[in-house]
Amino acid sequence: MSVLFRNCAAIVPSSNAAVIRDADLLTDGPAITAIGHDLVAPDGCRVIDATGWFLYPGLVNTHHHFFQTFVRNRVELDWTRLSLIEWLDTIYPIFARLTEDCFYHSSVTAMAELIKHGCTTAFDHQYCFPRHAGSRIVDRQFEAAELLGMRFHAGRGGNTLPKSEGSTIPDEMLETTDGFISDCARLIDGYHDAERFSMRQVAIAPCQPVNCYTESFTESVRLARDKGVILHTHAGEGESPVIEARFGMRTIDYLEKIGFAGQDTFYAHCWELTPAEIARLAKSGTGVSHCPEPVYLVGAEVTDIPAMDAAGVRISLGADGAASNDNSNLMHCIHSGYMLQSLAASGRSHPVPLPSAFLRYATEGGASCLGRDDIGTLAPGMAADLFAIDTRRMDYIGTRHDPQSLIAKVGVGMATDLTMINGRIVWENGEFPGLDEQRLFAQAETVLNSTLF
Repeated sequence: MSVLFRNCAAIVPSSNAAVIRDADLLTDGPAITAIGHDLVAPDGCRVIDATGWFLYPGLVNTHHHFFQTFVRNRVELDWTRLSLIEWLDTIYPIFARLTEDCFYHSSVTAMAELIKHGCTTAFDHQYCFPRHAGSRIVDRQFEAAELLGMRFHAGRGGNTLPKSEGSTIPDEMLETTDGFISDCARLIDGYHDAERFSMRQVAIAPCQPVNCYTESFTESVRLARDKGVILHTHAGEGESPVIEARFGMRTIDYLEKIGFAGQDTFYAHCWELTPAEIARLAKSGTGVSHCPEPVYLVGAEVTDIPAMDAAGVRISLGADGAASNDNSNLMHCIHSGYMLQSLAASGRSHPVPLPSAFLRYATEGGASCLGRDDIGTLAPGMAADLFAIDTRRMDYIGTRHDPQSLIAKVGVGMATDLTMINGRIVWENGEFPGLDEQRLFAQAETVLNSTLF
């Protein structure tokens, strides 16, 4: 199907390309075919009056934990009321009760919220595998993505180090390295599609160095390089002293030594990195998924994004899970990320990047970290992943002269008017076309209440 967006007030091809005013955008199937003025609608094309609309590249979320959506807004899990050990002892038994249906419906919930706010590609780091939940948890996530039309990258996580040897993971959520690697291979063979405009990809993502044996990481590297898939893990989020006590080196040194670094690798968080470690990431090409909202709640330091950007580190944005961020709104992360860096700017060696840079992190930066060259910008030949904001509202008076800075500097406090993924409109006029949101809500709420609370 073709769709012509007629008379857009502004089309934002990327964070630094010239904004195209009063223009049209045409899609055909999964791709954008033309951007320009007075485009001709082909036969059978749907024409949308986009007067007053700003069109942006779809956002790319590079770090999330969908399953945590079922533990949002719980006072008894508030970081401000619990020590880290108390929090871990409280929340992991809850995670251990999750069922296969919980993983499916929490994924639908998180992806639906992401789509409403302009996200078109989502990477989920699924590391919670209670034994009673079975072996098809990630399979159910792909099912949820297909239902909503989300472009989905599954990060198959896992934890292998028992609590008795220093991890924080209950035994009922542990896997063996062989079991973890075997399921990674199964998922890659069954779901990973490396073709252009792929809607399904798989990454190998051992949860974090403190909760896994070294062999879990080295075997991940071996399999990923053999299969040609991306590597991901948590790093630089306060664990370096533990890694140093175990191995005599900090986390970045440890990961580089075992080969878990490079252009096919990205880490989540990285707020505790030294300048030398930032330089090492830039040299190796290892990317970073910056999750700004958890920093407000649990971060001991504000991630030095200006230094990373100045060094040439590949930066993307992640919403993260509800253990440390109770919404799935990457659009909001663009605004909060910019504001957070502005707050922490005093005394730093590098200035805060321009507001438009934060849009870049959430689009082109995300595409780079996921190894994609077909998403992240609006141009002929690129995937038809985009979202639209009707700016003919009081919210946007005085802001419309600079669409590239709008989201970071002003913020967008409502759902998009339209979200398109791979040429398919998946959110429009406050609805998911072809889906009953109230029914989805009722199904998820029933599973949540019957399982956890």
